This record gives sequence, structure tokens and C-alpha cells, in this order.
Amino acid sequence: MKRIHWRWAIAALVLLLAAAGAMRVLSARRAQQALQASAAEHRQQVVVELASSDVVQAQPRELTQGLPISGSLKAVNSAVVKARIAGELLGLTVREGDPVTAGQVIARVEETESRARLKQAQEQADSAKAQIEIAQRQWDNNKALVDQGFISKTALDTSWNNFVSAQANHQAALAAVEVARKALDDTVLRAPIAGIVSQRLAQSGERIAIDGKVVEIVDLSRLELEATLSATDSMDVRIGQDAVLQVEGSAQPVAARVVRINPSAQAGSRSVVAYLAIAPVPGLRHGLFAQGTLATGRANALAVPLAAVRTDKPSPYVQVVENGKVVHKAVEAGARGEADGQTWVAVSGLPAGAVVIRGHVGPLREGTNVKFTQAVPYAPSPPLPAPGAGGGRRPSP
Repeated sequence: MKRIHWRWAIAALVLLLAAAGAMRVLSARRAQQALQASAAEHRQQVVVELASSDVVQAQPRELTQGLPISGSLKAVNSAVVKARIAGELLGLTVREGDPVTAGQVIARVEETESRARLKQAQEQADSAKAQIEIAQRQWDNNKALVDQGFISKTALDTSWNNFVSAQANHQAALAAVEVARKALDDTVLRAPIAGIVSQRLAQSGERIAIDGKVVEIVDLSRLELEATLSATDSMDVRIGQDAVLQVEGSAQPVAARVVRINPSAQAGSRSVVAYLAIAPVPGLRHGLFAQGTLATGRANALAVPLAAVRTDKPSPYVQVVENGKVVHKAVEAGARGEADGQTWVAVSGLPAGAVVIRGHVGPLREGTNVKFTQAVPYAPSPPLPAPGAGGGRRPSP
């Protein structure tokens, strides 16, 4: 009998433990369900506040299509002052950043040797002139003797040839004088153009060789961009096309225009160089890097900012505000272009007038409630009719 009682007691204990475990599991499940329901309710109650600058209305826009270009700014007029004769460099005072005028004396090359050569050439010319006078007197005398029959005509011809030879020697000596005088003038180095000294390549007192570089001068009044284009892109480039550039160090965009296109492709790369004149802007410098877009055409299309098109899903989409909630709309991106100073992309699959959330807002969960901190210039819901239906409205500023 005692064994039977023990068995019943153990069975009852097991049943009590099993019942307690079941109650504990059921209680945990109910708590989890309550927590999930609370989280879902909380998500439904989350409201995202947006400013009018956080959204944009999808509207047909005129997009400026173009090619990306880049390159360095170069001065149209630049010159390197070189020594034309060898010698000691004297009087070089200009340095980088100093303005110079056309014809201004930059430096001098020591002229003692050049002046001595000029004197030597002049003396030789004077000697040749004296030989002309001697030869002429001899010819005059021989002519008189021939007329009197004292000498033969051959002697007269010889004196004539001596006279002509003396004249030629004198002319050669005069040419040597001009060469020596030119060498003396070349001791003075002058600025060939007006501009600003960009490099000082020599120092006063040092010995400089022929064609030795002294200073480089650039004229910043006219700058241009040398843009290297691929063979395919160059087919769409024409003289007169406009471009907008962003120059390194400048916060403001710079306007440019194609003024020349190299008729020959570069060997090896087969690229083509286009030259764009830069509008005068204070502060631009020779050698700065610039990049931008060269306008090659225009297109009208329903467009949204490029940054508003998100790609964190298998297919591109935009975040749209409809009936106060965030809705994800799948779109198909088309041509890109510039408008209102930013990059836009043509899209299909989106109604005109849809209120699109800009890219800087970031990803929002679909179904999230939205409210605006201030009134937007267009109603965020319902969507506006398609183009041509008469329901277009002004885009957001």
C-alpha cells in the first residue's frame, strides 16, 4: 500500500510540474505578443516631420544634357623669357607675382664681350671701306692708262675686279656689324607680353647659357580650359556650346564656352582636345583644376532629383508622400541632365505632381506617417494628374 501511495504522489508531482511549465510558456508567449502589438502600435504612431525643402514635386522639366569634362586652366598668352646670348646675368629684380608690362626690361646679360665684338666688326668695316677707295683709285688710274695705250685692257679688268671685290668685302663687314649690334641688343632681356611673373628660373650673378630660361610670364586676363574628350564624346562637341565649371577652390560656378577644337586626335589615346574660353572671374589662376558639364543638348521629361532615386532595393524607387504616409514607388530612370543648378533624372512610372522626398532625408519605412512643419506650396495628396491633363502645378522652389 505504501508503494502505491508513493507512485500516486510522484505522478501528481510530475503533473503539477508540467502544468506549471505550460503556464509559464503560455505567459511568456502572451507577454511577447503584447510586446509585439505594442511595438506595432508604436510604429503606427511614429510621425516624421518634413520641411517644404525636404520634398519636391515631380514635374516635366527642361533638362540640359551634357558631357562631363575636366582639365587644367591655362593662360591663352604666356611666355618664357630666355637668354639669347651666354653670359653673366645682371639686374634681375622681378619675382613671382610681380606685374610686368610689354617691353619692360627684366634683366641684362653682361655686355663687355658683346660690345668688344661690335667694335671689332666696326673696325673691320672701316678697313673694308678704305680698301674700296684704294681699289677705285687704282681702277681710275688704269682706265686713264688704257686710254693712252700704256697698259693692256687685261690690267684694267683686273683692277675692276679688285674694286668689285672690295665693295663686297665692305658689305660683308657691314653685315657683321649689324650681327654684333644685334648681339649687344640681346644683352637686354625684355618682357614680350604684359602679365604677371609666375616663375623665376635664374638668379642675378649666375652664368646663363644660350636659351637659358630666366622668368615665365602669364597673362591672366584670358584663361581657357583644355578638356580631353574621348573619340565618341568628341562627335557631339561643337564650337559655341556652353559649359558650367566648378574650379578648384572657387565656391561659385564658372561659365565657359567652346572656342576651338583640335582637328587631330592625340597619338596613342586617340582623344581629342577641346578648348573652352573661361569667363573673367577674379581669383582664377593659371594651372587650377576644373571640372563640369558641357551642354550638348536639351530634353523635356518628367524628372526628379538624381539623389531622390534610391537603389537599396532590387529595383530603383522613390519615396512619395501620399495621403500623409510614405509610399515607395518603383521607377525606371532615364536620361540625366542639369536644371536649376542640380542634377535631375527623367523617370517613368511616377505620376506628374507626385510629392517626392529628397535624397538627403534618408530611407523611411513605407507607411510611416508624415507631417510638414510648414505648409508646402502644393498639396502632398492626392497625386496630381498626368502631363497634358491640365492639372500641372508649379514645382517647389
